Amino acid sequence: MTDDETALRDLLAKGSDAGFLREMIGFAAQRLMELEVGELTGAAHGERHPGRLVQRNGYRERDWQTRAGTVELRIPRLRKGSYFPAFLEPRRMAEKALTAVIQEAYVQGLSTRSVDDLVRAMGMEGISKSQVSRLCTEIDARVHDFLARPIEGDWPYLWLDATYVKVREAGRIVPVAVTIAVGVNADGRREVLGMATGASEAEAFWLDFLRSLARRGLCGVKLVISDAHEGLKAAVTKVLRATWQRCRVHFARTALAHAGKTQRRIVSAWIGTAYAEADAAAAHAQWRKVADQLRHKVPRLATLMDAAEEDVLAYMAFPPAHRAKLHSTNPIERLNGEIKRRTDVVGIFPKEAAVTRLVGAILLEQSDEWATQRSRYMTLETIGAVSDTAPVSLPAVAG
Repeated sequence: MTDDETALRDLLAKGSDAGFLREMIGFAAQRLMELEVGELTGAAHGERHPGRLVQRNGYRERDWQTRAGTVELRIPRLRKGSYFPAFLEPRRMAEKALTAVIQEAYVQGLSTRSVDDLVRAMGMEGISKSQVSRLCTEIDARVHDFLARPIEGDWPYLWLDATYVKVREAGRIVPVAVTIAVGVNADGRREVLGMATGASEAEAFWLDFLRSLARRGLCGVKLVISDAHEGLKAAVTKVLRATWQRCRVHFARTALAHAGKTQRRIVSAWIGTAYAEADAAAAHAQWRKVADQLRHKVPRLATLMDAAEEDVLAYMAFPPAHRAKLHSTNPIERLNGEIKRRTDVVGIFPKEAAVTRLVGAILLEQSDEWATQRSRYMTLETIGAVSDTAPVSLPAVAG
């Protein structure tokens, strides 16, 4: 008798249990995934076969919401490439979260005419408060588990960025900061590590956020990439003791504001010559040369360059293969764009918890999508140079 037959007989023996149907669904789903992965690898689990195409790499846990209840799945992972079961819907959670937020606003009577029209167009006219509550509870539980999960291993690179949304509070409409943290681990994979909401981006806010990540296990951070926020920079120093990289794109906007319209193109080209250098020492030398050339023509810009040199060129001390992804927050701009697209549909959130529900669901989906991509964000060979667990040490910071 095969292992599958034995497992099936065990399930049939428990036919009187309330969870029988849920267990049957889980059994069928797990068997289907094993068959699909067997076709991708060219061999069954544990089988030695000369025609094997790729090795397995363990499993990752994921809850699957079905009409029979929550089914706990163990999705197989591959050493090369990726696998995601076709019967799952990776984009479903954010759509449900968006629906829940709009429904909640509608039920509470806080929605505008445009939101009212959208709700009706989605076929949600007459939805009850209890229906909204059930939907919100389901999503909130999954988002909470995702945002509170342990952070394991080293995370050499950390991107931090924030955006603002509008929330109704005590009869007023107030802006709320939504910040997200994305990291790359010692395996070269990207993950969304966390999010938080707050009244502003003051140092106290960033301290609480970074400390919450540290309590969950964040460690091994060598470089933090973000926009220029003094409170954030101070919090990074206190909590992570990592090098801070000032986003090169945001710095360019500030720098060019000091140059006249006719000078912006040439000033941008001059500053860009420092970025084109092959190593940190040459980049710093060229940066100071450009600043000196601008000192008599645009003194305020030269002063800005003097102050920003170490922060804008921090990424040059890291492996050349990583630099294109380290000099700015651009690697997470697509994620930010998706957040803005979904939050703009809502317009004004009924409460702060609704922000966490929607944005958290979007981040959960994005992290799942990154986990199933075929290629790593950074290769194992190059990421080892900046991991605490690797024998290769970090290059010295030039200055």
